[in-house]
Amino acid sequence: ILGLAIFFSAHLYSAFRSREIGRDIKEKIGAGKFMGLYSLASMAGFVLMVWGYGLSRPSTLIFTPPSWGHSALLALMLPVFIILMSAYGPRGYLKQLLRHPMLIAIILWSAGHLLANGELNSLLLFGGFLLFALIDWFAVAGREIAVKQASILGDILAIGLGTLFYWLIIAYLHPMLIGVPVLN
Repeated sequence: ILGLAIFFSAHLYSAFRSREIGRDIKEKIGAGKFMGLYSLASMAGFVLMVWGYGLSRPSTLIFTPPSWGHSALLALMLPVFIILMSAYGPRGYLKQLLRHPMLIAIILWSAGHLLANGELNSLLLFGGFLLFALIDWFAVAGREIAVKQASILGDILAIGLGTLFYWLIIAYLHPMLIGVPVLN
């Protein structure tokens, strides 16, 4: 819970901080210092979240997920990884269309995991991410985004890398890092 609080506090502060000239803390202390403090808080929160989630297993069952929840999660994760890759690659038409692909990926990722997991630790972690992403979505909705020329190359890279990461997560990384096999 402390990890969630630290991680989301840093992110929500960044989402709602003033960006007015003369009032922007990033401008006042310098971009490097701001990003350093932001990164340090985020990393500390993330490490505590992962550690706490692992320590809380097994956890109390709060609700029974639907029988189709695991299948829905598997179906959602391929678009999640493609959308996530579009957020950080060259600007493609997908990134242009979605405007905030990272937040959309987090919303789908967390909602999918809530469909497949009904334990208290999952509700806190994935529910926390879902709530954060929805709040952040509304916070950034009105901000202007620099319009750059979209390229099909960005979409091709997002689809290729997203599909590769989806396969790596299912086959190797989820069981190795999380300790839970994706396919039973």
